[in-house]
Amino acid sequence: MAGNLGTTNIFLGIMAVVSVLEALVIIGAGVAGFLIYRRVMELIHGLEQRQVAPAMARVNAILDDVKVVSTRVKDEADRVDHAIRSTMDRVDDTAERVRGNVRDKTNRIIGLVRGVRVAVESILQSRAA
Repeated sequence: MAGNLGTTNIFLGIMAVVSVLEALVIIGAGVAGFLIYRRVMELIHGLEQRQVAPAMARVNAILDDVKVVSTRVKDEADRVDHAIRSTMDRVDDTAERVRGNVRDKTNRIIGLVRGVRVAVESILQSRAA
């Protein structure tokens, strides 16, 4: 049995060495992953400072300009709307006045024509009778 234990001890030693190597590989992979992560983050930070930050500043400036322009357009649209409403109110008022004046004048003429007609009818009836 002594021979069998020697072989078992050799296999156990090999397994221990392999386990230590596996642990070293796993630790190395973790360190490599951390280094890669740090480099990628530095790269992203550099890109952000060189590319994204200036682009965001330009976009914010454009948005500020759009806000100013849209405010002006809204103010002008409100002003035009007010002008159109007041003009329409004046046109309605003027049309009502013209309608009233035409009615007054035509009522007088219609009254005169009716009076003449009644007079003519009464003259014709008195001659016929």
